[in-house]
Amino acid sequence: MKYRLWHFKETLVMDFLVDERYKYARHVLFLISFFLWLYSARFWQSFSGIYQWYVLLFVYTILITMIYINIYILVPRLFFKTRYIAYLTLLIIMGVIGINMIGYGFRIFFADFRTGYLPRETEKGGIYEGVLMCVPIILTTTTIKLLQKWIKDNQRINELSNLTMQMELNELRNQINPHFLFNMLNNVKALIRTDPGKASVVIVKLSEFLRYQLYENSAEKTLLTSEIDFLSNFLNLEKIRRENFTFSIQTEVGNRTINTTFIPPNLFTTFLENAVKHSVDINGKESYVKINISMEGQDLYFRCINSRDTDYLLSDKKNSGLGLANITRRLELLYNNTFDLKITSEPKEYTIHLKIPVS
Repeated sequence: MKYRLWHFKETLVMDFLVDERYKYARHVLFLISFFLWLYSARFWQSFSGIYQWYVLLFVYTILITMIYINIYILVPRLFFKTRYIAYLTLLIIMGVIGINMIGYGFRIFFADFRTGYLPRETEKGGIYEGVLMCVPIILTTTTIKLLQKWIKDNQRINELSNLTMQMELNELRNQINPHFLFNMLNNVKALIRTDPGKASVVIVKLSEFLRYQLYENSAEKTLLTSEIDFLSNFLNLEKIRRENFTFSIQTEVGNRTINTTFIPPNLFTTFLENAVKHSVDINGKESYVKINISMEGQDLYFRCINSRDTDYLLSDKKNSGLGLANITRRLELLYNNTFDLKITSEPKEYTIHLKIPVS
């Protein structure tokens, strides 16, 4: 019982730190807490009347501005990108500028409202004490930001792991199932009698198809060439099953080589499955799937176009939509906001455009 209560409290604290639902509540709590802490310093009592509050708000505004610059500019753009020297340098510069602005404001705007004379040496000492006071505040906010990133990264890793496992199970159920193997083996049996050479090719492709699904699919990264070979084998096997079906796979890599480019396995499989399913023509007319993979700089572009028959309705449309939702969420977990996915649906064609960063 005690463990459950402790776990509940821990989860509640973690949710409060990172969940978007509590974003404004976090800021309000921090702003109020910081104001009360600054109020307890009592430096403002050396001024008279209403100017005590003016001084307090003046110092509060400058310090809060410094803190938020650190949280939303310096930490994400420098500290998280391991540019520690630049981060510390700019942090110190910002601290010195902020404290000097406070000292300047005291001398220019509030000097006439002091309740007693303050020697310049004491004023400078107060400024340096202010710098020392700001350091733990800013470092504390940096620590909180690091804790938030650590919690979010762990949540993303766990969700990605669970989602990947779910997708792998779905792919195994949908692709490597008895019905699929039964059809393939029947096709091979028929080809052995009519075209033994082609039957041998089909067996090799089926072997490569299964090997990729069973072994390379479990790795964190796989070569882009392996993924392309898998797409080719998948479409070749589909071509054997269907008449009047054509496909093409084009690669345009520019100055880079696909032999040294790695991507998460089965990243394009869901798109290809949907393309194959939607390309079926119930009237036996020509149907096709066209794939283009290109690379520009540090970005990989994947385009998949398939023909459509408006008279053909899929019986598993719900599951197909779920697959696209899963792959979209997987892309979000893998690439955060650095990927771009566009889906275009037209009467006779269905197009997927995907851009992802590659290292």
